[in-house]
Amino acid sequence: MTVSVLVVDDSGFFRKRLTEILNASGTIKVVGAATNGREGVEMAEKLRPDVITMDYEMPVMNGIAAVKEIMRRCPTPVLMFSSLTYEGARVTLDALEAGAVDFLPKNFEDIAKDGSELQRILRERILDVARSSPRAGRGGSAPAAPQRALAGPRPAAPAASRQEPPPVTPRPAPADARAPRQEPESPARISRRRTASRHYDVVAIGTSTGGPIALQKVLVNLPANFPAPLVLIQHMPGSFTPAFAERLNKLCRIQVRQAEDGDMLRPGLALLAPGGKQMMVENRGGQGRVRILPGDDRLNYKPSVDVTFGSLARSFPGKTLGVILTGMGADGKEGCRMMKQTGSVIWSQDEKSSVIYGMPMAVARAGLSDEILSLDEVGPRLVEGVH
Repeated sequence: MTVSVLVVDDSGFFRKRLTEILNASGTIKVVGAATNGREGVEMAEKLRPDVITMDYEMPVMNGIAAVKEIMRRCPTPVLMFSSLTYEGARVTLDALEAGAVDFLPKNFEDIAKDGSELQRILRERILDVARSSPRAGRGGSAPAAPQRALAGPRPAAPAASRQEPPPVTPRPAPADARAPRQEPESPARISRRRTASRHYDVVAIGTSTGGPIALQKVLVNLPANFPAPLVLIQHMPGSFTPAFAERLNKLCRIQVRQAEDGDMLRPGLALLAPGGKQMMVENRGGQGRVRILPGDDRLNYKPSVDVTFGSLARSFPGKTLGVILTGMGADGKEGCRMMKQTGSVIWSQDEKSSVIYGMPMAVARAGLSDEILSLDEVGPRLVEGVH
């Protein structure tokens, strides 16, 4: 069925251009356009669209205030448009905390140079946002907005762009890992299971859509003396990750900062992969060290969870805890598979608390999850289960 969209932006040119692109897709229809946040709130209540696109800087009511009001009155998935600047990152993170699902650069040239590629990306992002749960993972009790049934999964990327991460050769799997393959356990059964508390050399957390708020909710639970180093992989532009790391560092008792090439891992420190690049972890005589490498255009995600998790499978075999949180797509599944082959442990977020149940679903359906947890459980379980 057709996905209905409300466009909220004070720029007449932007409203017209976005409307033309979305209506040309055939599966999306713009049902209204508002010129400020207040008008957007009123039209959201009246039209009940499947998705709302939202600008930040507008007269009468700005985008963040509008998102908060929409989430209070008629929770609806919101896609923010913002500038790729430090200030744009700060505003976007505020909007995500207010309830927005995802964001895109407002300058279309930052999304794609080619018109057909731009249309494809916008179409896929709108459809993904339409499938999301606008209040999932935020602790709110507001009911989900009515949404039309959406047919079919997200279209696959062209084969040429679906390159695998750089090959990582883990150590040979233990004998039990080479046993005949069994059917994966049901998520309901896994969700009742708890792995034994143990020491981990590294805790790695990967996420995408919904991740900024999910990571915040998890990390604020950790004490300053958390016993393991952490590495964080969040799909995010390079201009956004510095502001995101600073935000987390202010909110958390552990230290959080954007990773730099050569940084050493240490307990109580979380290193966030820089946007637009790849982060790998090396083992130098038992000491973990990160390597920051240029982003490879052949890979869909920069940073990629698969790349970082795959490096951990080689560097710290059997000694890593991998956690996959909310996000679209399946990035992280193959990295988790490599980690599991060396005896490491994998946790994944459950469907109910995920904004988009893509990445954790891929891991769970592949039978790689040792525990399936709600977002509210992940932080306390890290405190309880990591020594």
